[in-house]
Amino acid sequence: MFGVMLFTKIPAEFVFLSAIAVLYLTGVLDVKEALAGFSNTSVVTIGALFVVIAGLIQTGVLHWMAKYVLGTPKDEKKAVVRLMLPVAFLSSILSNTAVVALFVNVVKMWSKKLGIAPSRLLIPLSYASGLGGICTLIGTPPNLIISGMYTEETGHAMNIFTTTLPGLFCLAVGVLSILALRRLLPDHKTPDDNFANTGDYTVEMLVPSDNKAVGMTYAESGLKQVDGGQLLEVVRFDKEICSPVPDDEPVMGGDHLVYVGQVDDLLDLRYTHGLASADHHVFSLNELEHGRKLRTAHIPFGSPLIGRCWKDSNVKGHDYVTLVAVSRHGERLEQIPSEVVFNVGDAVLVECSPHISEVSADLAKAMTFDEIDKVPFSIGSGTVISALLMLGLMVFAALGVMTLLQGAFLAALAMVLFRCCTPSQAIKSIDWSILMVFAGSVVLGTAITKTGLAELLATSVLNICGPHPLLVMIALCFVGTFITEFISNTAAGAMLFPIVYHVAISMGCDPFPFLVSLMIAVSCSFATPIGSPTHMLVYGPGGYRFNDFLRIGIWMNIIILAANILIVNLIWPISPLK
Repeated sequence: MFGVMLFTKIPAEFVFLSAIAVLYLTGVLDVKEALAGFSNTSVVTIGALFVVIAGLIQTGVLHWMAKYVLGTPKDEKKAVVRLMLPVAFLSSILSNTAVVALFVNVVKMWSKKLGIAPSRLLIPLSYASGLGGICTLIGTPPNLIISGMYTEETGHAMNIFTTTLPGLFCLAVGVLSILALRRLLPDHKTPDDNFANTGDYTVEMLVPSDNKAVGMTYAESGLKQVDGGQLLEVVRFDKEICSPVPDDEPVMGGDHLVYVGQVDDLLDLRYTHGLASADHHVFSLNELEHGRKLRTAHIPFGSPLIGRCWKDSNVKGHDYVTLVAVSRHGERLEQIPSEVVFNVGDAVLVECSPHISEVSADLAKAMTFDEIDKVPFSIGSGTVISALLMLGLMVFAALGVMTLLQGAFLAALAMVLFRCCTPSQAIKSIDWSILMVFAGSVVLGTAITKTGLAELLATSVLNICGPHPLLVMIALCFVGTFITEFISNTAAGAMLFPIVYHVAISMGCDPFPFLVSLMIAVSCSFATPIGSPTHMLVYGPGGYRFNDFLRIGIWMNIIILAANILIVNLIWPISPLK
């Protein structure tokens, strides 16, 4: 499984489901054990929390925080603090991915006001979401998975705020570390700057009424694919816009043609095709004509476009958009956009419907659009209701009035009843692929324990580190931090739980502090952009390179690992097993 997830693009959920099938078919697990992950309390709780989070997002809680809490910083240092603390708080109760997706646009606005590159703030934004997630059991999935396994082994449930004190300490250390290591943050030109002046990569031409191409189709006339570029759109005399331009679209006198590509070559169309230069320009980033919009997007990790060019791609929804420009590492590429072979993190400018991400799920996976059309900006009574429901869930679970699962079910039902989200929004909010990974992680942990692999690995760890509990904790947390740089933190937590648990038992120690330190370790991956989904969200907008994360991330890993071990041992000193 490690090998498949590291060296292939096979989706993680497929890898885990295949592993379950292999374990069952080979007799390692019986049918009850193989399917136990799908009824696991932690997995079901996460599913219910997806609905709760949908209610919070749909009622504008995130936008309220962005509008009224953040304020306007005076300098870069204050911007880092004002950004990281609210993001960490929201990430302790909401989806890290949703929080970061919203605040990417906030960072862009701040960057313009402060006159700094977004790359100076986007890495701290992603780091803050990870550090905030460890502050509660519901803040990040590994916390729920590990706490659920601990309950099954011991019969004792962890409190929802078990990780709050160590999490807050690590957050404080993280913020101070970012401020101290600011010189390691990259200062890259934002991809959006490359798209600001459309005149740099587009040429606008007019078709004279006496042009010989009038009456032909655009494919027949040779006006669609030309040397040095391609036809982006046609604007008719009645301001009707045709984009993308079909091959059978007729050429009409007075057509206003917008070409994209190499400007010098495109200007020769005046002589080679008898076109005239446009006396006024209609194409700009601020243009918001009905039914069309210019939008920026980024090529994420795992995109089917990676290694392929636009004209050869078969992504569903391809025909709804027209590629205008491509930027890589902060520099716009001069070649014809449709012939660019895409890399991870490429920024693209496309002309499309304002709601193109709803037209094709495949296209939404192929490129991540910067704007979030689905999230409302209106704030009203629903905002207060959803916030109170979330607060009630946390308070009741903390006081033991009800279990976390009961609270999650009740809050999810209330979100729908009070119309914080519709039933269809609630169903769509559940990320089934993530739940498959969670369920598979639980089953894998069971297999590691049942086969004796956990005891074997525990014995190996003790042989290497000796019977020194603190040294063993450091070694296991280091392994957890390293592994989660390359695979799902949930998978890392589930795989390491039985090993950590058996190591602690073998030494005659209470496993509780070992497991709390593991929770923090597997959620603190800073050194690679693939270590967290939030890193992947900021990778494109920040114009980052892989080593940008390495430069500051390795130091952050070491600092937070030390802070983790220190605070956990201060709060819960390693003690003999009772």
